[in-house]
Amino acid sequence: MDLKDLYRDVIVDHNRHPRNFGPLIPADTQAEGHNPLCGDRLTVYVNLDDDRIREARFEGSGCAISIASASLLTEAVKNKSRAEVQALFDDIHRLLTQHDADVDLASLGKLAALSGVREFPARVKCASLCWHTLNAALERAAKPVTTE
Repeated sequence: MDLKDLYRDVIVDHNRHPRNFGPLIPADTQAEGHNPLCGDRLTVYVNLDDDRIREARFEGSGCAISIASASLLTEAVKNKSRAEVQALFDDIHRLLTQHDADVDLASLGKLAALSGVREFPARVKCASLCWHTLNAALERAAKPVTTE
C-alpha cells in the first residue's frame, strides 16, 4: 500500500467515524470556528487539568477534511500541555503550508495524514480550522474564529 493511500484511508475513516464528536458538558472552555468558503462550522470543547488538556471534543458540520482534521486533533491533544499543543499546532501549520516543511512525520502519528492536504491549497483552511478554533478556546476568545 502506498503512503498516500494510507493517509487517504485515515482521512476517510476519521470523516466517516469521527472520534470525540459531540458536545462536552460542562466544558471549561469552547470556541466556534467557521470557514465561509467551504461552509465548515465547528465548535471545539476543552476541559483542562491545570495546564493540560484532559478532554477535547468537537461538533459541527463540514467537508471530509475539516471533520477528519477535527477528529484527529481531539485524539492528538489529550493529555498534552499548552506548550505541547502549541508546538503541535506549529508543526501542523508548517505541514499544511510549506512544501519543503521540515516536520518529522513519524512523530505526528496519524496527524501525518494531513500532509496530503497541502497539494490542494484551497483545502488548507478546511484542515486548519479546528486548530485555530482550539487555540481560540485555549485563549478563551469571545469572537468566533474564521478562516477568511
